[in-house]
Amino acid sequence: MATDTATAEPQAVDKAAILARYREERDKRIRPDGNEQYLELKGQLAHYAEDPYVPRKEREPLTDHVTVAFVGGGFSGLATGARLKEAGIDDIRIVEKGGDFGGTWYWNRYPGAQCDTASMIYMPLLEETGHMPSEKYVHAPEIFDHCRRIGEHYGLYEHALFHTRIERLEWDGELSRWTIETDRGDKFTAQYVALGTGPLHVPKLPGIPGIGDFAGHSFHTSRWDYAYTGGDERGAPLDRLGDKRVAIIGTGATSVQVVPHLARACKELYVVQRTPSSVDVRANEPIDPDWFEEISTPGWQTRWLDNFTGNQGLGFATEDLVKDGWTDLAHRIRSRIADLPPEKRTPENMLAAWEDADIEKMEEIRARAGEIVKDGETAEKLQAWYRQLCKRPCFHDEYLQAFNTPGTHLIDTDGRGVERITAKGFVVGGREYEVDCIVYASGFEVGTSLERRMGFDPVGRDGQTLSQAWEDGMRTKHGIHVHGFPNLFLVQATQGANLISNYPHNLVDSAKTIATMIAHAEETGADEIEVTQEAQTKWVELLMTGPGMLIGTPDCTPGYYNNEGHPTEQAKYAVGYPAGAQAYFKYIEDWRTNGRFEGVEFR
Repeated sequence: MATDTATAEPQAVDKAAILARYREERDKRIRPDGNEQYLELKGQLAHYAEDPYVPRKEREPLTDHVTVAFVGGGFSGLATGARLKEAGIDDIRIVEKGGDFGGTWYWNRYPGAQCDTASMIYMPLLEETGHMPSEKYVHAPEIFDHCRRIGEHYGLYEHALFHTRIERLEWDGELSRWTIETDRGDKFTAQYVALGTGPLHVPKLPGIPGIGDFAGHSFHTSRWDYAYTGGDERGAPLDRLGDKRVAIIGTGATSVQVVPHLARACKELYVVQRTPSSVDVRANEPIDPDWFEEISTPGWQTRWLDNFTGNQGLGFATEDLVKDGWTDLAHRIRSRIADLPPEKRTPENMLAAWEDADIEKMEEIRARAGEIVKDGETAEKLQAWYRQLCKRPCFHDEYLQAFNTPGTHLIDTDGRGVERITAKGFVVGGREYEVDCIVYASGFEVGTSLERRMGFDPVGRDGQTLSQAWEDGMRTKHGIHVHGFPNLFLVQATQGANLISNYPHNLVDSAKTIATMIAHAEETGADEIEVTQEAQTKWVELLMTGPGMLIGTPDCTPGYYNNEGHPTEQAKYAVGYPAGAQAYFKYIEDWRTNGRFEGVEFR
C-alpha cells in the first residue's frame, strides 16, 4: 500500500513546467470524434459481446406482476434486493443480461482481475453474509463468488431472470405501475422499478480502421477466451501462448492487471499505449484470520466505510483503517490546506494546495516508473503526465516490472493510437507488427447515450422519456428520484455522495434509502412515490453551489472521466453533495429515518 508521506518535505519542482507538459500531452490526445471513436458491438462486431461463460437457457415468457423489478444484477441489484428483503419485501425480480449475478464481476474474468479499492470496504454485505476477504485486494473470482453468495443468502435467485434484456419500460398511470417488456417475450408489470445498470457493463472497441480485417484471433478482455490462451480465471498459467505473438491494445486499469500474466506466457507481447496509466504501489497481502476475528465486531463494515469516507476530501478522520493510495492522497491534500494561514484558506488557495499535493504525488509515481523499468526510453514513455484524478488511478506491483521481461515490448503511439488493423496485425508509426492474437483492453461505454448503454429509455408520465427529461442535464433528488417518473429509483453515485474512490458505498447507501421508502409505501397503502418538481429543482440548485467536478476536469487528458476531453453542458450536473461524501451520508441517513421524507410525495 502507499505509505502516508503527507508530512514529508516537498521536493522542489517547476510547477509551471509540469502544468505546461500536462497541457501539451492533453492537446495531442484530443480527438474531434470524442466518444464516437468507439464502436458498438453489433453487426460484424457482435461476436465480441457474446457471453462465453454461461449457456443461455430457454424458458417461457412471463406475463405476471411483481412488487419490485430491478434492472441489473450487479452490486446495485444485490444490495437493493438484500435491503428490501430485510425490510419485509419478498416479491423482487432482478433482470440481468448476463448469465448470473455479478454485473461487472460476471463479465471481467480476465487473468489478474482484482478490485483496486480495499476489499474490506469494496465488497458489499460482508458482515451480513459472514464472509472474510482473503486479501486486501481480492481477485475477481472471489468477488464473483461473493455476488452469488449474496444472491443465495437473500433468496434473490428464486425470481431472477438471467440472459434477459429490457426492451421497453413504461409507466401506466391508470394502474400506477410499470409495464416491462424484454427480449425474451416477457411482458409483466411491477409496482416499483429500480435501475442499477451501472457504467461498466457495455464493452466497447476503438474505432480503428480495418478492425474487422484481422485474420488472427481476437477478443475483448470482458469476454476472455481461455480456450485460446489456456489457463483459467482462478490463476492457472496461460499455457497455450508460448508460441504466440500477442498484442494488447489499451493501457488502462484492465491492461495494468492483465499485462503481467501475458508477459509471462507469450512468445512476444506488444503493449499498445495511447495514454499511460499512473501506477502506484499496491502492496497486496493476505488477510490474517486472527486479526479479522478481532476487528469484526458488530457493525465493523459500517465503521470501515465511514472511516474511509472520513479520510477522503476534507473529512476529518483521526485514524486511517484502510491505508491505501486514496487515503494517502487525501492526507497530503489536507496537510497542504492545513498549512495555509486561516485568512488565506480561500477556495482558490485551497484548490492550489490540492494541485501542489497532487503534483508531489505524481512526481513520485513518475519516478517509480524510472526506478523499476530498466530500459530508460520505455520507462519515460510509461510516465503519466496528468493529475492523478484525471484518469482512474491504478495500483499494481507487477505491471511496470513486466516491461523488464524479455519479449515484452511497449508500443507507444504518442497519444495518436493505432493507425489501422491489417489481416496480419496492427500498424503504428507506419510500421506493421504481425501478431497471432489481438486483445482489446478498451474498457466499457461510459459517456454514450442512456438508451445505447441500457438498451431502452424509460417512459414516464405523459410519454416523456428519461433522456428527454435530462435533455439539458441530469435532474434528480439525491441521485435517486426523478420528477415525472413515479415509483422509479436510480441506484448510482451522481448527484448523491458521488464517492468515486469506493463506488459500492454509494450503491449500498442508496439501497437503504429505496428499501425504506418502498417499505413505508407498502405500510401506508400508498400507490405512488414521486419527488416534487420543487424539491428536485432545489436539490439541483444546491448541487450547483459546490466546487463542481474535481476528477476528470475539462483540462485533463481525455478519458471516460471527462467525456474523452469533450465536456458537455450536461456534464456540469455530474456532481455530488457540495459538502462532500461524508456529509451526504450523514444527511441522507437522517432524511430516510426521520419519517418526513421531505420533498417526496406518497400518493
